[in-house]
Amino acid sequence: MADKDNGAGAAAAGADEAEPNRALTINAQYIKDLSFENPRAPLSLMQPQTPDLQVNVDVRAGALGGDRYEVVLVIHARATAQNETLFVVELAYGAAVTLTNIRQEDMPQALLVETPRLLFPFARAIVADATRDGGFPPVFMQPINFSELLRRQAATQPEAPAANA
Repeated sequence: MADKDNGAGAAAAGADEAEPNRALTINAQYIKDLSFENPRAPLSLMQPQTPDLQVNVDVRAGALGGDRYEVVLVIHARATAQNETLFVVELAYGAAVTLTNIRQEDMPQALLVETPRLLFPFARAIVADATRDGGFPPVFMQPINFSELLRRQAATQPEAPAANA
């Protein structure tokens, strides 16, 4: 979008130059916890079934000190058929991030939307590999709208802080 310069353009440009560079830096990514359970093996693998798959996703963030934070993307998937559990996979996939010159009001967006958006493809691959290695077809989760998750969380807990910062 282009704005016409009505004399305010130079002032706006000067304000942008005065604002320091903002950055979200992922310092490390890691599996914090991974569990795969196949309680009915080998029977569950020998009978062709169309499972009912339920996937729950949560994002947690906490301060590590200074401008460093830990963000953990938690994925819990359970497949059932005929009221019996076929498999359960639980993943806590974390990242240590540094937020540079991020305003306080932008912290929830950076920690609970942008960081998990960057982590999700890696976590998705881990879940797919775990289910495939467990003897089932890989679970390929659809992309997640983390902005919508944050909005829903804010609607259910309006007084709670969005990030444990």
